[in-house]
Amino acid sequence: QVQLVESGGGLVQPGGSLRLSCAASGSTIYTMGWYRQPPGKQREWVATIADHGGVRYADSVMGRFSISRDNAKNTMYLQMNSLKSEDTAVYYCNAGGDFWFNSPGCSWGQGTQVTVSS
Repeated sequence: QVQLVESGGGLVQPGGSLRLSCAASGSTIYTMGWYRQPPGKQREWVATIADHGGVRYADSVMGRFSISRDNAKNTMYLQMNSLKSEDTAVYYCNAGGDFWFNSPGCSWGQGTQVTVSS
């Protein structure tokens, strides 16, 4: 069983930046990803990274967000730049999904709130 703990959320003005972290423990992790749930909406996929470094992004964040991982630290990151109000959501870390089918795994973090507002 994998344990995931997110950090780094907060309040930021439009156009600003935030960096989220997800620390993993408990098992070997291959594919990891970020999902988010905007207020009143369903959870949606944001980005995925495989253990070999391959990455995928949702169209809505392409060019603004960057996903990365440090395998030695079992930590994944999401650098978010040029933030917009529509990026406001609870962001969740996920592990164990399928990179090629772009499906989530069974392990989820507790979520971290990101609010973009002036």
